[in-house]
Amino acid sequence: MNSQTVRQTFLDYFRSKEHTIIPSAPMVIKDDPTLMFTNAGMNQFKDIFLGNKEAKYTRVADTQKCLRVSGKHNDLEEVGHDTYHHTMFEMLGNWSFGDYFKKDAIEWGWELLTEVYKIDKSRLYVTVFEGDAADGLAKDQEAYDFWKLWIPEERILLGSRKDNFWEMGDTGPCGPCSEIHVDIRDDRERKKVPGSELVNKGNPLVIEVWNLVFIEFNRLSNGQLVPLPAKHVDTGMGFERLCMVMQKKKSNYDTDVFQPLIGAIPQKSGIPYGTDPKADVAMRVIADHLRAIAFAITDGQLPSNVKAGYVIRRILRRAVRYGYTFLDLKDPFIHEFVPVLVDQLGEVFPELKKQKELVVNVIREEETAFLRTLATGIQKFNAYLESNKKVATDIPHPKSHIPHPSKPVIDGAFAFELYDTYGFPIDLTRLMANEAGWEVDMEGFSKGLADQKSRSRQAAQVDTADWVILNSESLGNTFVGYDTLSCETGIVRYRKVTSKEGEFFHAVLDQTPFYAESGGQVGDRGWLESGEKRYEVTNTFREHDLIIHVMKSLPEEVSLPVTATVDASKRRSTANNHSATHLLHAALRQVLGTHVEQKGSLVDEDHLRFDFTHFAKVTDEEIRKVEEIVNRKIWENVELIEDRSMPIEMAKEMGAMALFGEKYGDTVRVVVFDRSFSIELCGGTHVPSTGQIGLVKIVSEGAIAAGIRRIEAITGEKALEYYTERIALLEEVSEMLKNPKDLVRGVKNLLEENQELKKVAAGFEKLKLNEIREALASRIQNRGDINFLAEKVELGADAAKELAFDLGKTIDNLFLVLASENEGKANLTVMISENLVKEKGYNAATIIRELAKEIQGGGGGQPHIATAGGKNPAGIPAALLKAEALLK
Repeated sequence: MNSQTVRQTFLDYFRSKEHTIIPSAPMVIKDDPTLMFTNAGMNQFKDIFLGNKEAKYTRVADTQKCLRVSGKHNDLEEVGHDTYHHTMFEMLGNWSFGDYFKKDAIEWGWELLTEVYKIDKSRLYVTVFEGDAADGLAKDQEAYDFWKLWIPEERILLGSRKDNFWEMGDTGPCGPCSEIHVDIRDDRERKKVPGSELVNKGNPLVIEVWNLVFIEFNRLSNGQLVPLPAKHVDTGMGFERLCMVMQKKKSNYDTDVFQPLIGAIPQKSGIPYGTDPKADVAMRVIADHLRAIAFAITDGQLPSNVKAGYVIRRILRRAVRYGYTFLDLKDPFIHEFVPVLVDQLGEVFPELKKQKELVVNVIREEETAFLRTLATGIQKFNAYLESNKKVATDIPHPKSHIPHPSKPVIDGAFAFELYDTYGFPIDLTRLMANEAGWEVDMEGFSKGLADQKSRSRQAAQVDTADWVILNSESLGNTFVGYDTLSCETGIVRYRKVTSKEGEFFHAVLDQTPFYAESGGQVGDRGWLESGEKRYEVTNTFREHDLIIHVMKSLPEEVSLPVTATVDASKRRSTANNHSATHLLHAALRQVLGTHVEQKGSLVDEDHLRFDFTHFAKVTDEEIRKVEEIVNRKIWENVELIEDRSMPIEMAKEMGAMALFGEKYGDTVRVVVFDRSFSIELCGGTHVPSTGQIGLVKIVSEGAIAAGIRRIEAITGEKALEYYTERIALLEEVSEMLKNPKDLVRGVKNLLEENQELKKVAAGFEKLKLNEIREALASRIQNRGDINFLAEKVELGADAAKELAFDLGKTIDNLFLVLASENEGKANLTVMISENLVKEKGYNAATIIRELAKEIQGGGGGQPHIATAGGKNPAGIPAALLKAEALLK
């Protein structure tokens, strides 16, 4: 059974059991501050389990894109090395929200596997929660008894809390679970050791294929379990593992889920799959990671240096490193396999097919940039060996009982720098070290890694208390801010939060005019009034469906009614910028083409930022056209037309633009500014008519990734201030040039004069350099077979370095140290002839670091030339004397 049939069979089965089949939620999460990525099929239903949201359907099923590379569920380092861990994977799941429970979940799970998929019943084992005294939980006898109806008791195994009590984190929905395991070993191996002895023991051929979770508790921050308002079923079956079973393979990577990609890689590397274990791992890593990267990009998450973007960059770089190290692929290559992935999954996930070109371009640019970083790291590695070879035997060995190691040792801190800054895996550093006859201080490297993780944990540490529920009847997600900026309301729940910034509170209101950060628009600020006192709201954000108000303090009587009021000035400016973003989007599509699609935005009271697909720089003329179109729409004072509850299919039919990576319900809010110009799905706040925006000015345009451009713009008063400042600046320049009739011509004349003066100055500088060169050459001191000179010169740092090069070309056996002082800073240059470096082991980079101590600075360079800077010019004489002492 091929993978497409496996997937469709699952969905068809649960459709027959009256489940609504829903599409996968985006893999990149935007409304849950506790998660960056969907790591389980239940993430999108978290609020239903907690009772914060009513379920639209009581029975649903889907195949969910998941990513496990960070936090508690982190499988990254296992990926490629075993047969069944992945970064991105599909989770087949069925859910019951207060409908059926253990009996039906168990019966249907068994029926699907054994009667529909026809998996051999004798190869299946199930686990049941054995209970936990610490939590006061008894054995899950109910599940045990239901399983006895379908499977012999000797294949029903009891499992601990670790394996059979499912929790999505330290707090939140949880409950006992029953895992279904399958033994895919050969019959000979099964006769030797019963499968029951290998369940949950790490055997790659006796694996969990399906987990039936019975969610009935909520774990509080103090560890206490409290019953949920209703009992739910949450099941998750690994699609890739199921395909392995159905296709009678011993590895997920041998199925048709991965083989199209793995089969394409040897055509590029020239190394057949299955001939070299290390190369095989590399191919599995590349095939797995490409899937994760491509789906993240189509969901709107580009590689970057922060948060989710950094995780995606790490995954991509890991794939590049494996190809670089084990497949000898030194040029960008991963992007070449995107068409294979699109051919394979483009019909199931159409976003892949539509955004194929973008995915290819983003990956190619990331690969190119990282390969440059790797090359720089290799140069740094080689320079380290060269700089330290003379003192290598003095480096203490990490194991103190080896006083004189047979190999010189690379400092662990340096190995960690290569890992942290240049993306070098420690295995690559050790491989390069071994080839050069060195070894790596692994204890020092491990310490650097542990220290970094400790710093990250401390920086991210936030202690969030449990919610204090004041009104259990209210869901706390009613937004009235489209129509009013102030309303009477009440606090329905609150919690205390402690972080390194201090202590603050999260409050949820019965109804609120505050817009919660979403869709690129920042959250509202304002205040709550209780009695005569005001309590500041510093931010508003969403946690799934809850609208959370961040406050420094709460009213003394939290149960009393309050008046919630939004800062009107900030809201107005933010609305100006958000509506301007819609106009800008439409104008860009008119000027550049309909390939332009939004890939991100930021809208606040000060400015707007808009990221979009386009594969060339936007020219100045194109920017002028876009500005003209946008401002004409503003001056036409186009009225806002909105429909807050339009069926999504109707919205798409009328041309509304939907964004990949955003999750839309069956009904959506449609925002229109002129039906022939701008129609978008949007939940943000907008101007009642475009005239309120006043004016738009684009202030910057540039690339942020391959095929992704970024425009920043300002509106209203900010735009007016911009033009006022520019006019004042032009008037000032005009006055400085004696008010010429043609200001541009006057500036050009001034620049031309400046160029001529620079040429004259360069001539004088050259004469000065020649004079200094001749004077220095005459003062060279003979120290045996070395020509030595250490002097201070009246030159800039660059000129001093140029002079050192010139002297090195004309004087043999030269050991030269030049010092200079510029603008209160000290500079040093060391030049050593190549033959002295080779024959006597001198190293300019090592020497300059020692000399730089005298000027309270630092530096580096190559063995034959190095430079340093420092803040203590008074130390120059001591540095020159030390240079002479080092020569002796």
